[in-house]
Amino acid sequence: MKTGLWIGLAIVAVVALVFVALTAGWAVWGRRLWSADPFAATGGCGGPGAGPRSGMMGGCGAARPGWNTTPVSGTLTIEEARDAVEHYIAGLGYSGLEVTEVMEFEYNFYAIAQERDTGIGALELLIDKQTGAVGPEMGPNMMWNGKYGMHRGGWMMGGGAALTNTIPPEEAVQIAKRWLDVYRPGTTVEDADPFYGYYTVHTLKDGEIDGMLSVHGTTGQVWYHTWHGRFIQMLEEE
Repeated sequence: MKTGLWIGLAIVAVVALVFVALTAGWAVWGRRLWSADPFAATGGCGGPGAGPRSGMMGGCGAARPGWNTTPVSGTLTIEEARDAVEHYIAGLGYSGLEVTEVMEFEYNFYAIAQERDTGIGALELLIDKQTGAVGPEMGPNMMWNGKYGMHRGGWMMGGGAALTNTIPPEEAVQIAKRWLDVYRPGTTVEDADPFYGYYTVHTLKDGEIDGMLSVHGTTGQVWYHTWHGRFIQMLEEE
């Protein structure tokens, strides 16, 4: 009986330690993913080639000169959100990226960083409206982006991440329209913005932006962005 009791207690202790370790690890990862310091969120110590997830997660975690880590009082303006994104991109280590679009929604700001030379979208980013913290958008930006996402370089997982869209943009728009006809009737789309492995499309209702969705560039899978809330305004760069 005593031996069985001690074995049982040992198992409980091990399970408890594993739970604590996983909880702590998740907390650290989440803080680096959503950090007001672009280096803490993007692996600034080693640069983009430092590890399999550098450019998105991991890194030093220390504040850098010139980056304001003090929470912003009130709500950011759309211009302040753009400035926060530019600071973030400056710490990524990638060359040739520029901010081409910033949108304000009910729950967050959203921005696109595009390759200057190719015109292809590189990153979709979310900006916290209260703190100015910038991080990679969840969903297609992380899972389908074959060059800048979690599975860049074509590593297949889930929907897969490819560098080339085999579906042309016109077909991606038609796929988006068919999906909206079924799940969000009365909503239509604009042109598709190309990324590495997928497209992102603005949805319209009564001629005004209503939201957005993404279409996988190979399979045609649709992923609706449910996390933005009501659209408010947009700032487009020349």
